[in-house]
This record gives sequence, structure tokens and C-alpha cells, in this order.
Amino acid sequence: MTETGLQAEALPADLPTVPSERDLFDKFAPLIAEREALLASGLRDPFGIVMEEVKSPTVAIIKGRETILLGTYNYMGMTFDPDVIAAGKNAFDKFGTGTNGSRALNGTFHDHMEVEAALRDFYGMSGAIVFSTGYQANLGVISAIAAKGEYIILDADSHASIYDGCAMGNAEVVRFRHNSVEDLDKRLGRLPKEPGKLVVLEGVYSMLGDIAPLKEMVAVAKKHGAMVLVDEAHSMGFFGEHGRGVYEDQGLEDQVDFVIGTFSKSVGTVGGFCVSNHPSFEILRFVCRPYIFTASLPPAVVASAATSIRKLMHAADKRERLWANTRQLHAGLKQLGFRLPTDAPESAIVAVLLDDQEQAVRMWHGLLEAGLYVNVARPPATPAGMFLLRCSVCAEHTSEQMARVIGMFEAAGRATGVIV
Repeated sequence: MTETGLQAEALPADLPTVPSERDLFDKFAPLIAEREALLASGLRDPFGIVMEEVKSPTVAIIKGRETILLGTYNYMGMTFDPDVIAAGKNAFDKFGTGTNGSRALNGTFHDHMEVEAALRDFYGMSGAIVFSTGYQANLGVISAIAAKGEYIILDADSHASIYDGCAMGNAEVVRFRHNSVEDLDKRLGRLPKEPGKLVVLEGVYSMLGDIAPLKEMVAVAKKHGAMVLVDEAHSMGFFGEHGRGVYEDQGLEDQVDFVIGTFSKSVGTVGGFCVSNHPSFEILRFVCRPYIFTASLPPAVVASAATSIRKLMHAADKRERLWANTRQLHAGLKQLGFRLPTDAPESAIVAVLLDDQEQAVRMWHGLLEAGLYVNVARPPATPAGMFLLRCSVCAEHTSEQMARVIGMFEAAGRATGVIV
């Protein structure tokens, strides 16, 4: 008898041979070969870094070596703030390690309400909804508010989470050229007037660190009767008088309908959110699938986030240090002859443009060996086939660290022939 309890029967010897099924991983063969060639060259994997210990917002131990962190999005350095850490520890003691449920069921705890209240206060808006990640915030909000027969108009260089939010929904998607007010106007003008329209923009674009001309774009969107959503993930905390983002910095607080953000950058933990003054905003809790059908954030995470957000409301000194560090780094790299996308820093992201992947990885490897961690970015994440090293500056970097960083770039740049 077989394990199923049924008598096994002999199979005829002349059964036709069934062709083996195609391996679903075959499509990844070029990428696998590319990665194997990189590792065979003796260079480290830029996407396999392990931090053995994190000593501060700006220093970690990588491969047993103390390393300056210049690629973590920890813009305001809140990850080691004593008050933020204490809030998380207190929530662990009061509520345990997790929620074991979605927000719609048993996953709403006291600190979920507190962090949403902190967001309403920070942004001066009536509505705030927290998601488990920033990715899910875009996924949920965009897919929910624009439906079949309506239109989403987005910048061609939009983040993957924005594109995926469009793909998850049923609206018609229209792309316009990156940061082109004229192209946005032209494409909106070609659409029928009756259907609902949502224009999706980003305050700061994460690859090159360039900012959007939001004032002009929002004016165009409103001219054509469209609502506006702005993702301020890479600007929260240090753009605008209150640190609300580029839309505040450009005087658009009464014209932007939805603001998306994340806790994983300036706030210093993990999670995502959307804030709005729309009178029907709360209905999104009942129609956003990534909000309804996933576990809510652990209590310690939202408690830490709430404390961090409230401290960011009074962080003018930190904002000034961040901008000073950014100006120092940008000026130093430009003076050495590195190719930068802009003549002056537009955000806390400083991108160094390189010729190809080999040059980018060798430069990255040289910096890591010297004790500096930055990000390698390549297509399809980068626009127009660019290869670059992306530096994300922190308010907690010191002027001395920035000077060391510039020296490391000079040594690695000369060793690899990027600069002469």
C-alpha cells in the first residue's frame, strides 16, 4: 500500500514523454549572470551589505570596520533620539511586541491613535491615516481614489510604489515628462473634462534629489479640474517653515489635496501615512486594501513615531545643520570635479553621476573599503539609464565627518579614474 492507502499501479512503459516545464526563473538568467560576474571580480555585493552594529545615526560597524553612514535616509537623525527610544520601550512594556491584527479588526492600539493625532498637528490637517509602510500608503491611496473611467496623471520618474498603486487600480494612467509643466498641461488638456483626475507628484525625487516645480504644476492641475497628491517622503522634516515638505516651502498648503509620507526617513522608524483636509477622507479606511488586509504596525513603532513627529515640529536647529552639511558636501564634490546633477544642492540627496555600472561599483567599493557607505543606483531605478552613487546627508553628521567624506571621495575617485 502507498502512503495514501491506495494500491500503486505499474505505469505503462510506452507513455509519451512530457516536455519539462519551463523554469520560471529562466527570465532572470541575464541578471543572475551579471551578479555572478560582479562577485567573481572580487568586489563586494553593493546590495548585500550587513550592518553588524549601528552606533549612532551616522556610524555603523560593517565587516568589523567603523563606517560613516551616508546612505540611510536618516535625514534628521532621529533613530537614536533618547525620547524616541524611551517611547518605544514604554510601549513594549505596556502593549507587547505586536498587534496580531489589522487596523480594521484588533490592530488599533492607543499609540496608533496618538501617531495619527501627531500627524494632524504636524501638518495642520483634519485627517491622517497610517499604513504599515510608505509603499503601502501609495499603493492603497492611489488605487482607491482613482477608479475605472477616471485618470491618474503622473511624472514619468515616479517612485515604484506610485506606479504599483496605479497598476493595482483601474484608472487610466497618463505619464508626462519629468518635471515638465508644459507636458503636464498638454496631456491634461487632451483628456475629457468630465471624468475625475488625480495628478501625482513628488516633492523630492529620490534618485537625483531634484525637486518638483510644484507651484506651477499644481496651478496647471487645478486649471484642468484635477485633484493633487504629493509624495513628500524625501522632504518631510526639513523643507518649509514647519518641515512639512516642498509643498509647504512653495506656499501650496491650501491647494494640495493629499500628502503621502513615510516614517522610514526623517521620522526614523517604519510606516507610511496620508494626510488630507478632504471632508470624506476617513472613508479610505474602508476602501484601501493595503490598509484593511495587513497587520498594523507594532505599538513600539507607532509610539516612537509619534514622539519623533512631535519633536520634528520644533527642529529648526536640526534643519539648519542638515542644510549646512548638504551644502558642504555638494560644494566639496563639485570642486573636486565630480559630475553632479545640479549646480547647487536642491535637497539632502547628493548624487554623483558615473559612466557605467563597473565604474559605479568600483567607486562604491573603494569608498566602503575606506570606511564610507553610500548607495549604488542603476537602471531601472534610475532615470534615463543613469549610474550613480547616492549620498543621503544627515543632520547629525558633523562638519569634520563631511570633510572626511570629501577626502574619501577624492581618494576613491582618483584611484578609479573618475577624477584626475
